[in-house]
Formats: sequence, structure tokens, C-alpha cells
Amino acid sequence: MKPLLALLLLSPLAGLHAADGFPPFSWDHVPVYAHLGKQSDDFTPAQLDFLAGHFNFIAIEKGQASRKRGSTEAGFAEAARQIKQRNPAAKVLFYWNTFLDVPGYDAKHGVPADGHLKDRRGQPVIVRKTLPTYDLSHADVRAWWSDTAARAVRAEGADGIFADAVEQVTTPTKRKLLGDEKYDALTNGLTAMFQETREKIGPDKLIIFNGLRNDDGGSFLPATSGAMIEHFGYFSSASKENMARDLAVMNATGRAGKIVILKAWPGFSWLDKDMMKQPHAELAQLARERITFPLACFLVATEPNCYFCYTWGYGENDGTLDWYPEFDQPLGPPLGEAKRTGWLYQREFAHASVSVNLETKSARIDWK
Repeated sequence: MKPLLALLLLSPLAGLHAADGFPPFSWDHVPVYAHLGKQSDDFTPAQLDFLAGHFNFIAIEKGQASRKRGSTEAGFAEAARQIKQRNPAAKVLFYWNTFLDVPGYDAKHGVPADGHLKDRRGQPVIVRKTLPTYDLSHADVRAWWSDTAARAVRAEGADGIFADAVEQVTTPTKRKLLGDEKYDALTNGLTAMFQETREKIGPDKLIIFNGLRNDDGGSFLPATSGAMIEHFGYFSSASKENMARDLAVMNATGRAGKIVILKAWPGFSWLDKDMMKQPHAELAQLARERITFPLACFLVATEPNCYFCYTWGYGENDGTLDWYPEFDQPLGPPLGEAKRTGWLYQREFAHASVSVNLETKSARIDWK
């Protein structure tokens, strides 16, 4: 058994939720999650109506309306206010990167003077040629980051934080770049930062980190509400072995009482420049044709408080504002755990029979 699975199953905290702070969950239909941003402007009334009417769980990306309002914080506050005005039950998360110093935040002006990471040669650690990184081994950096998270909750209307890029911190390549001592201090600092953030925002607010498959030791889960498994079945995670491991971790984490978001893809992404030249309607139709396999994978592993996210990116035109007939089908609770034979999984719900083969990447959902 992997260390994370063992920790989840044996932890005395396994059945505990953050006090009533979770989104409302139901088996009536496929539980879905929205994750998007719109840098150019506020969401339109029609976009807000769609989000509020279809989702109870939403993360607003970095740069939201920053070109209009001047900062991510201001754009987020307006989006959260408008969504919650339409749907008071909705839980809206503030995107806050754990490691990359991305532009567009007022908080960026407060990064401590010694706050950026340097490698063992004393050179700045830069990602994607432009983004400095935070040195989480420093207590003042952690205090600044957690203070910003708390301000988003208290002043900007967030129900919690989407803490991105955990895998950027924990990747083994960082150990080689930084050396053992600094790498350990950095990763231990990330754990401490989540604990400090929990203390500042309270037990009834959400912390969702992106990078569950990179948390083999389970060190981030005790202070957080749950996590995202990003790039399921896509990019470098498409092998049957990786998909099986992701589904096992999702199932165990859900049974431990944590939120899990499975981020699935239609076989293309916003990074595919040639694909993005196609009309939006054609991309949406292709996504509809390809939803069965990733959705079936989600269903055979899902537990209460697990959510399905299916888009080809994180902008307003990347699929979040499209809809799928499968999401309107009655689902009902699972009638038991999935049965696995080799790479074949089968599971029954009150209103659906699901089978999926990870080796052939084929699936079937029979709605009853």
C-alpha cells in the first residue's frame, strides 16, 4: 500500500470534515466543479447565471478581470459577490499559487525582500523563464502568503483557497537543484504554511491544494480540506498504471472524508495551437463525444465530496461554460464499491451502470 493510502486509512482524522465548510454534495446528478478565469473583464450576466445555476463549487483563476479592475483580488471579489448573490449555497475559491510569483495581484507588492528562492549556486529559481518562485523555508514568506489567503476570505468573499502548484515544490528535480537541506526545508515549509493558513482562516473555510498525486506522504492533507488530481488521463499521466493509481488515491482520499477534484480532459488542451484555431462549437462537440471515458473513470472511484471537472483549459472559452447531457442524467448513490478485474472496473449506481477499461481506454455508462 502506498504511504498516502495507508495514512488516509489509518489516520484518526480520517472521518472528519472541516466544520460544515464543504460545498453542498448530492448524488442526484454527477457532482461537478468549475475552475475558470476571465482576465479581460468581469463575467457577463449570462456567464454568471450559468455558473451560479450549474455549480455549487467554483474556483476563480488568477488574473480575474485584472485588466479592468487592476488586480486579481478586485476582480475575484466582484465575481464572488455576483455568483453568491445568485447562488448563496455556492462555495467560491480564491486562486493562490503556493510557489510561482505570478503577476496581477496586489499582494505581490508585499513579498518579503528575501522571499524569492535561489538554487545552491545562489541563482534565482525561475520557472517558464519569467516567474520567480517563493522560498517557503522562510517564516516571513509563509506569514505573508497565509495572510494574503486570510484576507481573501475575510475581505474579498472567498470561501477558501485553491492552492496551486504543490507539485512544483515537491518535484524531485528540486532536490538536485537545491540540495538536500534546502529541499527539505522548502517542502517542510509548505506543510507549515498550510497549517498556518488553516489557523488564520478557521476550520470552516476550504483549502484545496493541487497536487494530490505528489503528496505520497500525506503531509498536506491534515491541514487542508482536500485536493485536485490534475491532468487525469492526459499529458504525462495517460498510462493505465498512472490512471489506476490516480483512481485509487481519489477513492481512498474521498473515503477519508476529504474533497477530491478529478480534472479530466477531452484529449486536447488550450496549449494545442492548431486545435484552438477551430470554432468553439466544434471543440465543444468533440468534448461531448469524448466525455464517456473520463466520466466513467470518475464514477468507478468517486466517493462523497468528490467532484468532476471536464474542460480543455481554464479560461472562459475553454469548456466550463459548456454543458453535457450526462450531467443532467439522474445518478443516485453508488450501490457498492467498484469491482476490478485486471484493468476492467465495473460499478453500479441507483440510476447508472458503469464499466471502464483502462488498458483499451474504452468505457460505457448505461443510464437507467
